Amino acid sequence: MLDREMSVYDHIGELRKRVIIIATFFFFSAIGGFLLAEPIIVYLQQTSEAKELTMNAFRMTDSIKVFMQFSFLIAFIITFPVTLYQLWAFISPGLYERERRVTLSYIPVTLVLFLSGLAFSYFILFPFVVRFLNNLSERLEINQVIGINEYFQFLFQLTLPFGFLFQMPVVIMFLTRLGVVTPAFLVKIRKYSYFVLLVIAALITPPELLSHLMVTVPLLILYEISIIISRFAYRKVKKAEALLENDQNHS
Repeated sequence: MLDREMSVYDHIGELRKRVIIIATFFFFSAIGGFLLAEPIIVYLQQTSEAKELTMNAFRMTDSIKVFMQFSFLIAFIITFPVTLYQLWAFISPGLYERERRVTLSYIPVTLVLFLSGLAFSYFILFPFVVRFLNNLSERLEINQVIGINEYFQFLFQLTLPFGFLFQMPVVIMFLTRLGVVTPAFLVKIRKYSYFVLLVIAALITPPELLSHLMVTVPLLILYEISIIISRFAYRKVKKAEALLENDQNHS
């Protein structure tokens, strides 16, 4: 009982250590975010989409609000791989050596997918949606008065979810290796998954068919890629189980 309690205390202590490391790194990343926020905000206002709009601050606090949002967003992105590594370091003692190497390799892949999701939504989806909304306002003879806070809130709403949605293949591969899901299960629930992705796409995009399709189609492709990746991961799991069972029988 005492050993078990010590083990629990050890786990809590280890978790506390990892959280402190993440919090410390986030603090210093936030300082970097304060330095980088201003040039990034100015740069984003010089893009072709933003130049067509006149940015306004409707409240005295709008400028500082946008500045702080960018600072913490930059800090989050910088801290993201560190957070993943600390999570891996916390669970790695319970994994086999091969599982440690495999799961550690997920970290750079996860970061690349996150940045790819941001890049897709910012460079492809966001300009299209802004042009569509501007053209609609012109056709309706509406004079747009854009708030700087509302503009960047809309930018975050449209881009950040893609950073997380693009994690789908890695999450599916991880769950497959844990035995939580199988390729057959993913195929079985495909129509329900499609429906959920359609709803997510509808929540992210304006109520317009083309922009909705621009979000939905990549998500559906990601799901199909996830099934393919799950099949590879499932075969490796079964192969490892067969080798382990064979070794046990020989011993």
